Amino acid sequence: MSQQAPGKAHRKGLSLVQITRMFPDDAAAERWFISVRWANGVHCPDCGSRNIQERPTRKPQPYRCRDCRKDFSVKTDTLMHNSKLGLQVWAIALYLLATSLKSVSSMKLHRDLSVTQKTAWHLAHRIRETWRDNGHMLFSGPVEIDETYIGGKRKNMPKRKRKELSGRGAVGKTAVAGAKDRATGKVTAEVVKSTDKETLQGFVHANAAAGAAVYTDEAAAYSGLPNHESVKHSVGEYVRGMAHTNGIESFWSMLKRGYQGTFHHFSEQHTDRYVAEFAGRHNQRESDTIDQMRAMARGMVGKRLTYEKLTG
Repeated sequence: MSQQAPGKAHRKGLSLVQITRMFPDDAAAERWFISVRWANGVHCPDCGSRNIQERPTRKPQPYRCRDCRKDFSVKTDTLMHNSKLGLQVWAIALYLLATSLKSVSSMKLHRDLSVTQKTAWHLAHRIRETWRDNGHMLFSGPVEIDETYIGGKRKNMPKRKRKELSGRGAVGKTAVAGAKDRATGKVTAEVVKSTDKETLQGFVHANAAAGAAVYTDEAAAYSGLPNHESVKHSVGEYVRGMAHTNGIESFWSMLKRGYQGTFHHFSEQHTDRYVAEFAGRHNQRESDTIDQMRAMARGMVGKRLTYEKLTG
């Protein structure tokens, strides 16, 4: 029996043994990806036609649209497009990122999947895209809002880097704003250029429905918000009635454990991708493992992320 996280016993998990039995080879993984992408029958990714000719021996594109005459496979027009990796590798990678609460480094993926570290890094970032830009709903509230900073400690920076940075505290770190909807338990978070009033209140209005109760700390940037209460962390006040930010701070704790324990560093260029991963995994945590993987597989469709774009 697979192990379940405390308090999540209602979820049905999958063990590594079960995953290897589900996906013993690329053919089994291909059947699974097809069933997820085309539950109601294969159709052309380009024109949508269901007039499809199946050619099992014509790999790597075993389907041909009789209408637009284009060849395609289950990888076409997805984050797996043009990938030389086998579908078994993709399926197991989905499982590893779905079930690793503090994520998985590219070095571990390189070892676990028998691919190069460069390939593992690109693979992981493509999977992170499955959690990005999948529609957005305003939180009905109550909504907790907070901001945090991602980055290493100044004492651990090279001497040259320390000299380049002036100031204290968050200098040299990346600011991230986050919101948690208490009604659904969902979170959203994104990198922000500043933590000034205009930026943070803009984030609140973009994520909290009109009329929703909003709870924050005492940061001046939040003053003037409607339906707003704050707690004064500076004087040791963390809960006052319904006012607190404990939920979103718990999410920050998990994100930072991933930063410190798994990655040790987020490139500023890619911090938003890591943040999206942790938020996406958090929002799927009530689902069975296989349903999390299905949602991730569906999130691949219609997206592309080339290595050149990642490194450009």
